[in-house]
Amino acid sequence: MASAAAEWEAAARKVLVARKPGFGLPTACPACLPAVLYLRMAQVPFDIHVDTSFPDAEHIPYVEFGECVAFNNEKGGVIEYLKEEKIVDLTSKLPSDSYSDLTSTKAMVSTWLADALQYELWVVTDRSIAQDIYYSDLSWPIGKILHWKKTRDVKQLLGITKLNAAEREEEIYRNANAAYDALSMRLGDQAFLFDNSPTDVDALFLGHALFVLNALPGTSTLRSYLQNYDNLVNCAERLKVQLMKTDSSAAGSVSGSGSSDPSSSSTSRKGASSGQSYKPKPKAKKERTEEEKKFRRRTKYFLATQLVAVLVFLSIMGGADNPELDDEYDVEYED
Repeated sequence: MASAAAEWEAAARKVLVARKPGFGLPTACPACLPAVLYLRMAQVPFDIHVDTSFPDAEHIPYVEFGECVAFNNEKGGVIEYLKEEKIVDLTSKLPSDSYSDLTSTKAMVSTWLADALQYELWVVTDRSIAQDIYYSDLSWPIGKILHWKKTRDVKQLLGITKLNAAEREEEIYRNANAAYDALSMRLGDQAFLFDNSPTDVDALFLGHALFVLNALPGTSTLRSYLQNYDNLVNCAERLKVQLMKTDSSAAGSVSGSGSSDPSSSSTSRKGASSGQSYKPKPKAKKERTEEEKKFRRRTKYFLATQLVAVLVFLSIMGGADNPELDDEYDVEYED
């Protein structure tokens, strides 16, 4: 079996499956945007396929090439997979003494800034932004329930309770501002954060910055903190112009939109979770007509949404005795 790197080289087409565009960005999803930017920084020709079947699934984004697929929730995500398999590694040319700084900077972006963005998107802002990104293709009740569940999950992840909500908010924003300050000092007047050369850290930060500047409202505290650092904002705007080309010849053009089912991707979800991020495709099946494909996707979508609705209903009923639960997602957690 050929290695993933060999498959990549031989593949006539590379496809990044992501969520739909929005806010003037090629994808409105903050988890998908860094993967798009990383491939564009590497000048890799690829297509973006929009997935609307799995509103907030953790395996999105994922990349397909040849007979292989790499999911976001395996091997550290798409970018880490491409680096580890020596397919696309923008850090390979950095001097060895830069790696420790790069690692610590990456950790800061992946924790402090990621936490702050999650906090603003799911806890602070109203439902409209998340609705546009994840749930606009769902019926209103299901979208509202899924948003409530995600908000609860984010609060739990960030350790937010009624007792410490104000304290945690202050800490989250303090860490985010400290991260912006450190990144501003690191960037200076350079084009990129390290040795004037793009790295995965640039892709992660740029994805964060573009989402904050373009998707979050003008009243956003996180946005106001970022706008205090002119070099970070100018860098983000400059790279947006360079990387967000919309002509059909640009790397990362959107070739189409619709549903993308991982069960029909290069590997099945079962195979992908078995410890390998890619496997050969099974023997080709008889080609379905376009009508059959649409019907199959709609059937899966209907069944999945009904299952989610039932599970969420059961979870709500299980917590119905909790007097602290209200319509505004204000959840009391155990300390």
